[in-house]
Amino acid sequence: MTRTFLFVSTNLAILLVLGVVLSVLMPAMGLPMSDYGGLLLFCAVFGMGGAFISLALSKTLAKRSVGAQVIEQPRTREESWLLQTVQRQAELAGIGMPEVAIWDSPQLNAFATGASRDNALVAVSTGLLRNMSNDEVEAVLGHEISHVANGDMVTMTLLQGVLNTFVYFFARIVANMINRDRGGFFVYMMTVMVFQAVFGALASLIVMAFSRHREFRADAGGAQLAGRQKMIAALRRLQSGQNESQLEGQLAAFGITGKAAMAQLFMSHPPLSKRIAALSG
Repeated sequence: MTRTFLFVSTNLAILLVLGVVLSVLMPAMGLPMSDYGGLLLFCAVFGMGGAFISLALSKTLAKRSVGAQVIEQPRTREESWLLQTVQRQAELAGIGMPEVAIWDSPQLNAFATGASRDNALVAVSTGLLRNMSNDEVEAVLGHEISHVANGDMVTMTLLQGVLNTFVYFFARIVANMINRDRGGFFVYMMTVMVFQAVFGALASLIVMAFSRHREFRADAGGAQLAGRQKMIAALRRLQSGQNESQLEGQLAAFGITGKAAMAQLFMSHPPLSKRIAALSG
């Protein structure tokens, strides 16, 4: 239930750091910020690079952020069932066997992340295992496997990389216009950081809109892998528990449910009622 915010927050942190490096590196190489062709090229390299660094680190960051323990050798019947279920669904979805992990949390949650369809991680919380039936857990696992099979992590990375490029680029264009013939490097950098934050927030709206679209597709995939009624039952269980995600950062976008927000535009997940209606209709 953590998939989107972990990605977005990690990416924004990388974007901020690389933005400072970019502003220092270009003048040091004799390329003025007024050279828009060179600026766009550098922004593309740093923007796409930051997004792919975030993707490459996604499994490691996810496991560390929640303390997830990968099941190497199953110690219980429950762990054996989890591995067998994920393996069966992965084969049906045509992807490599993901790592399977459990983390200790009373929250009903699960997430999937990873750099590719054949190098992924699927993790579930102890709260989900204790409070859901096997049929409901199977549906949640199908939802997460569908995210992997759909290539959602890579697609999100490409989208975020393109948006990062234009956030870098237009923040510096506006800063150049405002600070032309006045102010020094410090004032310029402060202006860049302000507009980078503003444009980054606007870019996040696009990312969140795509994330909500992904959730409907993953629900449909979970219904195919586990059964439509099982998927509906799992979503209803989440709805009845008012289960708001407690995952932080990039992970929040990759969970089975998302965080509450003041407006749906800022939500990584559609309301559960809409997701149930989409499957029921």
